[in-house]
Amino acid sequence: VFNPYRNPLLTNNLKSYLNSMLKAQQQSGRRLMLVGEAPGFKGGRLTGIPLSSGDLLQKSDHPFLQALRSELVLDSCEKENTASIVWQYLTEKTEVPVFWNAFPFHPHPSRVQKKNRNPKQSEIDEGAEYLKMMVEIFKPDQIAGLGRAGVTCVEKVFPERQVTYIRHPSYGGKKDFIQGMDLLFAGSPK
Repeated sequence: VFNPYRNPLLTNNLKSYLNSMLKAQQQSGRRLMLVGEAPGFKGGRLTGIPLSSGDLLQKSDHPFLQALRSELVLDSCEKENTASIVWQYLTEKTEVPVFWNAFPFHPHPSRVQKKNRNPKQSEIDEGAEYLKMMVEIFKPDQIAGLGRAGVTCVEKVFPERQVTYIRHPSYGGKKDFIQGMDLLFAGSPK
């Protein structure tokens, strides 16, 4: 497992993202949270920000990312498919969910850091503590899980809450992902 937050620059990126998200959600009528699985080796591992990539943070036209850009320090400009699909969907939305992961560190195969692996159950259990803190801070009205790992983690930590399942966009899931996001945003401002 790789902990990107041992790098103070990535910790500051996360802090800037979370502070910007708190401000954005105070202006929004509804607070949404989208919980993914874990940072990828081309994404959050390099940026410190869930569901992001260096390329996306440097080039996106989304107003939230444009406002955040000047506060970030990025050493890499990799593209990450999942983050790109998620933010492409959000292009026409003013409301942005706060993103978090079931396991906030990058799980990778032994000695192969430029690959991803699914988090183990013990890692998801560890991630549950961070998720509790994020929910305490952001107080989301609605929580959605991106893929089964996100949903499973949220349901385990908050069994009393209804969790919306959104298909992970990878491996041919983009169409179902869009349908799930449309349901999540139903009734929200564009």
